[in-house]
Amino acid sequence: MLSDLHCALRGVLTEVGLADVEWADADGGGLRQTSGVGAGPDRAHESTLLGDIYSVSETEGRTPVAADGRLGAPAEHPGLGDPHYLRRRQAIAGMAREHRVGDPAPMVDYSASEERTWRIVHQALWAAQGEHACRAVLDAREQAPIPADHIPQHAEVGPELRRMTGFDFTLAGGVVANKRFLGSMAEGYFHAVQFVRHPAVPLFTPEPDVIHDVFGHGIHLSCPAFADIYRLIGQTARRIDNADVLQMISDVYWFTVEYGILDEDGTPKAYGAALLSSYGEIRRLGLPRARALDIEAMLATRYEIDGYQPVLFSARCLHEVADTLNGFLEKLDDESAQRFGRTRLPERASPAPGSAPAAWPMSSRRPDRPRFRAAPRLTRSGRRRPQP
Repeated sequence: MLSDLHCALRGVLTEVGLADVEWADADGGGLRQTSGVGAGPDRAHESTLLGDIYSVSETEGRTPVAADGRLGAPAEHPGLGDPHYLRRRQAIAGMAREHRVGDPAPMVDYSASEERTWRIVHQALWAAQGEHACRAVLDAREQAPIPADHIPQHAEVGPELRRMTGFDFTLAGGVVANKRFLGSMAEGYFHAVQFVRHPAVPLFTPEPDVIHDVFGHGIHLSCPAFADIYRLIGQTARRIDNADVLQMISDVYWFTVEYGILDEDGTPKAYGAALLSSYGEIRRLGLPRARALDIEAMLATRYEIDGYQPVLFSARCLHEVADTLNGFLEKLDDESAQRFGRTRLPERASPAPGSAPAAWPMSSRRPDRPRFRAAPRLTRSGRRRPQP
């Protein structure tokens, strides 16, 4: 399996212009640069792909901002500062304006560069998931109607998902209010963007893109057990109107559906969609602090919106996740925030200006952000996600 990862990585490095760099196994299973431009004894130059051997403290407030794994402030990521890329991203995201849940998504004419980015990332993630994803995910992805050779249109994947689990994609362009994003799942709709991450750093994006939404969540939505969890969350959100309680649901969604892990034979394995679509993060599951599945602890835990997570919550199996969520969600009502001491939205790590994730629930962003934003920097006609 490790050789598969190395082959996938070599393909990625060739595509992004680092094929002349030689890499060797580093402590913890990472890949350390040993020759080529930037190689040398200086730790700063011994960058690992996507920072996969950096400690939790080293990644705090920093994310991969270059193909060789160099870390920097989120605002340094080219996906947040390249004017040409942002215009393209805005043009695609702008098609979500006035979109109604359940309406067909417009077709996107993807460029050769965007198609190449999909192929690069799909190849790398497929290998990484094979080693680090849980068994339920590996079984689900074998059935998932997600192509490896091209970016699928929503209309290509949605009908197959509908047949398998009753779910379909509905269009998003950026941030989506919690009530809409979470509540739509009760009716079998998952908000998904159509734009692609920046090609210069294909294996990490500070905001959800079509790879995260369609590949990462598409695996979940191909499996009845995962789809039931989405629907359960949606049904609860549909009957809740209090913004603080919706925030609570979104926080729990973040730590389970996006960033959840299972303990399989003593080894952490990913099931969260954000982990499944983040090559660097799925390969460092042993580094963050792993806590036992605990809803109250989740509601009191900070999380990183546009970087690697310092804390993950681990369950013994997917059934435990479903049972724990059901026990929490079925008791929620519009007065629950006061009972949990959550009448004020918790402080979250502030993302770089304009860098709120595009496909995540509004709850995952700073509370002072507008509930519906405009295309440029993440907007959808209202919708959400957790990460590369």
